[in-house]
Amino acid sequence: MNKIYPSAAEALKGIVADGQLLAVGGFGLCGIPEALIAALRDTGVKNLTVISNNAGVDGFGLGQLLETRQIKKMISSYVGENKEFERQYLAGELELEFTPQGTLAEKLRAGGAGIPAFFTRTGVGTIVAEGKELREFDGHTYVMERALNPDVALVKAHIADKSGNLVFRRTARNFNPAAAMAGKITVVEVEQIVETGILDPDAVHLPGIYVHRIVHNPNPEKRIEKRTTRPA
Repeated sequence: MNKIYPSAAEALKGIVADGQLLAVGGFGLCGIPEALIAALRDTGVKNLTVISNNAGVDGFGLGQLLETRQIKKMISSYVGENKEFERQYLAGELELEFTPQGTLAEKLRAGGAGIPAFFTRTGVGTIVAEGKELREFDGHTYVMERALNPDVALVKAHIADKSGNLVFRRTARNFNPAAAMAGKITVVEVEQIVETGILDPDAVHLPGIYVHRIVHNPNPEKRIEKRTTRPA
């Protein structure tokens, strides 16, 4: 089975549609599938609910889909660095489901592991727990959180072999493996593609069984979100 597609646009063909639930890997601008996000913008699909730690920055990453009004709802843990996000949310134009960062990661991991829900103490006593089931365990109150199973997951990896086995690069791993596991269809953008059998099995971070489509992007922009260096 050939999982490699000639372009990001081809990799999304036939699998994205209006009203879908999508998961997008990355943390800030680190490890985002930038070519796939741009291709998603170009499809024109709309009314998307997007699961992502954040929504990129103005004009880059998921910020592009906010500018084109293709996203109706974000499920996120951090929404700073994006003025258009702020403007749409405060104007009532964008729905937001705030989710604690660890809970968001676990909701994706649980979805990939076939676990429909789990209990956590995070958020108890706050608006995060409003309308959710609470239960006592060993003298402590826990809130039930439902797993996430996106229709499509867009993720970024450093290396893939032709079977879809993935290696992530350092902190760019972040939410990508969990998003890949949770997606019903997972599309991966990678910088390097090698023959199957080249990767040491112990070096594989995510097995190819979770990967359906691969697109090669050897020269991503990797924009820096916020420079903190000082002049020499």
